[in-house]
Amino acid sequence: MQKCNQVMTKEPVCCLPEDTVAKVAQLMQRDNIGSIPVIDNDKTQKLVGIVTDRDLVLKIIAKGQDAKTTKVETVMTRQVVTCLAEDNLQKALDAMAEHQLRRIPIVDGSHKIIGIIAQADVATRVNQPEKTAEMVKEISQSNAK
Repeated sequence: MQKCNQVMTKEPVCCLPEDTVAKVAQLMQRDNIGSIPVIDNDKTQKLVGIVTDRDLVLKIIAKGQDAKTTKVETVMTRQVVTCLAEDNLQKALDAMAEHQLRRIPIVDGSHKIIGIIAQADVATRVNQPEKTAEMVKEISQSNAK
């Protein structure tokens, strides 16, 4: 079984809690990504949250908030599900399915962000089409009861 660090995208684009939502949206557009890990500062790079394109739509656009003045810290998710670089990939896939996540940050023992695994990483770096299909199915299932 592969380890998370063999599949993850290394050195993901990150932002700071005090960055504006507009800046984050521009980073997402520039790099064609749907989420950006939020770090405490550029030196320690400790993961403190994550902001997704869905957060921007539901918490900014839908509520008529100003993206140029709203800070990331007001829309980010603070309780981030993560995995360690040396964890088996299956642990990350299970966490993604359980929490219906399309991406999962990879951290070191100090909670420093070192990578991220997205559905696309699994699809393109793991030569197991059935595993990819099952993961996408589980992540996409509705929790509606």
